[in-house]
Amino acid sequence: MPGSTGNGAVTRSTLRQQIADALRDEVLAGRLGPGRAFTVKEIAEQYGVSATPVREALVNLSAQGLLEADQHRGFRVREYSVEDYRDIIEARSLVIEGMFLALDDGHRGYRNLEDPQLAGAVVGVRRRGEEAQRAAAAGDLIVLIGYDLRFWRELSALFGNPYLADFLHRLRVQSWVCAVQHLRRLPDLRGRLWARHTELVDALLRRDTEAARAIVTAYNAHSLAVIERLADG
Repeated sequence: MPGSTGNGAVTRSTLRQQIADALRDEVLAGRLGPGRAFTVKEIAEQYGVSATPVREALVNLSAQGLLEADQHRGFRVREYSVEDYRDIIEARSLVIEGMFLALDDGHRGYRNLEDPQLAGAVVGVRRRGEEAQRAAAAGDLIVLIGYDLRFWRELSALFGNPYLADFLHRLRVQSWVCAVQHLRRLPDLRGRLWARHTELVDALLRRDTEAARAIVTAYNAHSLAVIERLADG
């Protein structure tokens, strides 16, 4: 029956995504550390599911750069170097700059943040930024990552290009995976993490791209300096 096949496909797809999300959260939280190896069977038994959605989830995470296939023996959490982190920052900076240029040029794909119809979306982005700032001040890395990813995903969506937003989200996930591998060495993260999310939103609301660029540049420099210090021991 066509309906039964469709429901089965949806169920498997949903399960695959749930497993992928759960494993991604484990990596971001540092509970699955760099180099940690595991098999499809191990994960399937852990979650009490069949091998098929697990394999699909792991392949998906490999495509996102979080895992690496280990010569047909399984998968392992990817280990990122400081050079990888520099490259990721450069890549995400280029994407963000493209968004700012769209704002500078009044690009048709950019949705005016002052549009009353977007007021709710902008309020939501700012609220996410406020929560991220509170988590950063408290040194709560897991909460910060969750709100930070939502903040940037929702902010980038306001520029009207879903492909650009998806690419930036992937880069930001990778940058957090890399950063977490180093930040976990610090016993206290209070005051050590970037927390200027609302300043960035306010600058964009004013269409002040120069201020926005300065905020992002300072953010990148701060993040890279922290990771380089930790990597040097």
